[in-house]
Amino acid sequence: MAEILEVATKEFADKGLSGARIDEIAAATRTSKRMIYYYFGSKEGLYLAVLEEAYRRMRQIENSLHLDGLPPEQALAQLVAFTFDHHNNNEYYIRLVMSENIQRGEFLAQSKIIQQLNVPAIEAIRKLYARGVAEGVFRKGLDPVDIHASISALTFFNVSNKHTFGLIFKRGKASTAEIALRRTNIVDMVSRFVCK
Repeated sequence: MAEILEVATKEFADKGLSGARIDEIAAATRTSKRMIYYYFGSKEGLYLAVLEEAYRRMRQIENSLHLDGLPPEQALAQLVAFTFDHHNNNEYYIRLVMSENIQRGEFLAQSKIIQQLNVPAIEAIRKLYARGVAEGVFRKGLDPVDIHASISALTFFNVSNKHTFGLIFKRGKASTAEIALRRTNIVDMVSRFVCK
């Protein structure tokens, strides 16, 4: 089943829900369409399983960061840096999220687990933020969901728009040094937003 989800992730990320073909996923996994339908019910069921697995993996890694043991400013910087690295190294994840946004969230809305997958991410930011405010290093009055949205926006764009942005501004593929600088700048921007 893990192999089916891995191959389906690439297929849906590359071609979207409407362009992906179960025949191709079956051939690449040396299984049958019938077996895929047995496990997932439909193409849409497989697509939803792929989305849920992508979010589950992201949140699982996030949960292993152990932010509670770090000073608030350092924990925030680590969370932003992790998010940047995850997005930068997982274009399929970004493409899946973009595809689901094109679907207006229709399939994630059917998920029975997506809310509980994402609650720990917001709770981690809520705890980190409250700790930083209590220690007098974070400014008061910010919303943890807004902090999460800001981190996501700054780290997502670099991957989601790299082709069009590079074309419009005549930039080739970003070098390792350019990516590292962008990462540093984003960590700094979020820190300046949250810190006093």
